[in-house]
Amino acid sequence: MTRPNYGRLTAWLIAAWFAASLSAAALGLIQTEPGRPPFPLLVAVAVPLGAFGLWYAASRSFREFVLALSPRALTLVQSWRTAGFVFLVLARYRILPAGFALPAGWGDIAIGATAVFVASRLAVPKHRGIFILWQLLGMLDLVTAVTLGATAALVNPNGIPTTPMTALPMSLIPTFAVPLLFLLHIICIAQARGWAKEQSTGLGSGLNSVAV
Repeated sequence: MTRPNYGRLTAWLIAAWFAASLSAAALGLIQTEPGRPPFPLLVAVAVPLGAFGLWYAASRSFREFVLALSPRALTLVQSWRTAGFVFLVLARYRILPAGFALPAGWGDIAIGATAVFVASRLAVPKHRGIFILWQLLGMLDLVTAVTLGATAALVNPNGIPTTPMTALPMSLIPTFAVPLLFLLHIICIAQARGWAKEQSTGLGSGLNSVAV
């Protein structure tokens, strides 16, 4: 399968994924009772990540397509996470528990606010280390948010529940946005790891030409 076909297929799969997340929430399939861990949401996060991992490991041509994507463009997508201020507002009005919403909100704002700078200045081989570090911080923010949201009912059974995250439109964040953004971080790290190999190859070629 050629790369253009992969691009078209990927676009359709993302659209189908969004539609499935929207439909599942509309049908109440991911809702959980107050005080219970949101297992349907955790499954919604894990399944796309697992599917991508299997596809990436099994298909060389898909790996080549993924690694050929623009790291600048993939990083720039993270800028929309400045919308994390919504979590701060919901915490202020006691719609979501502060122990979950404040770390999730401020973490997203920090990543979103720096995404443009990272995409424009750091997505190059000479800044490989800091570029990977930023991607890891973005992943840590998402993992922290999911973990705090999933355990909020266990930590404080009588506190404010996270049930709004299982209803539209907020449900689209954990069932679609979080795993998608996490995958973009993974892809950028995989790309950056290859930069060192490219530099080494280029250096070796240069030395060989000098020797000749």
